[in-house]
Amino acid sequence: MSAVVQPAETSGTAGTPRETSGARLAVRRFLRNRLAVAGLCVVAFFVLFCFAGPLVYSTDQTHTALQQVNLSPSGAHWLGTDAVGHDELGRLMYGGKVSLIVGLAAGVLATVIGTLWGAAAGYAGGWIDAVMMRIVDAGIAIPALFILLVVSAITTPGLGGLILILGLVSWLVPSRLIRAETLTLKNRDYVLTLRAIGGTHARAILRHILPNSVSTVIVATTFQIADAILLVAYVSYLGLGVQPPATDWGGMLSAGLTAAYSGYWWLIVPPGLAIILVVWAFNAIGDGLRDAFDVRGRG
Repeated sequence: MSAVVQPAETSGTAGTPRETSGARLAVRRFLRNRLAVAGLCVVAFFVLFCFAGPLVYSTDQTHTALQQVNLSPSGAHWLGTDAVGHDELGRLMYGGKVSLIVGLAAGVLATVIGTLWGAAAGYAGGWIDAVMMRIVDAGIAIPALFILLVVSAITTPGLGGLILILGLVSWLVPSRLIRAETLTLKNRDYVLTLRAIGGTHARAILRHILPNSVSTVIVATTFQIADAILLVAYVSYLGLGVQPPATDWGGMLSAGLTAAYSGYWWLIVPPGLAIILVVWAFNAIGDGLRDAFDVRGRG
């Protein structure tokens, strides 16, 4: 009687049928998570609102209009105007574009730096790993907001500078996550086989460890984006973010705080809700992705 040959398990590298099946299962699990799908819809709405909205609802966010200061919401100005006559709905779009660009770019930059650092530390092991992770521990001990305030007080960063600063103070947590993943992956058979046939360390990290850590990287990125949006809102609220006439949602909150005591609620409620909804949405997406990629929940 002939033996039935069972197909060997693949290593999980890109392009294998097992990975494709796993990706489809992860997508199905994500779509079953109602909060995650709601978060994705919220993010999609704000992306369209901030980037496509100005094409439909065009306003002047550069010049002041002192004859229409602090007008209440009306047909002419759906969310009223601010202290210098800017249309608040148009400013919400304009500020949201800055907040989303900074948050997305800084979150991705922080994750890239943290991924490379954590993978290198975990793969190297020994004293190299110890030194690299002590640097991470020292950085985590210093609050990121404190570093941002110090840097912003010394210099006035533009949009690119703010992204760079946020990325450089936010990569520490992702590096620890990727290091933990690397410590497990570097002892897998396919990595050991590569090393046995003379493969380089760089090839092992770039071709095997990082591709198999993609789920952790994606989840870390969503949380980093949410944190970056909050951080830039904090800094801008204190008046140390992007400078006028540019603004973001945190800057809008700061500008409208004094006027809010006079009953001009429309100057703080819309940007405050926008920050809350977008940060919640990215956190919900991150939770959904984490559950979708969690093999312990698959069945």
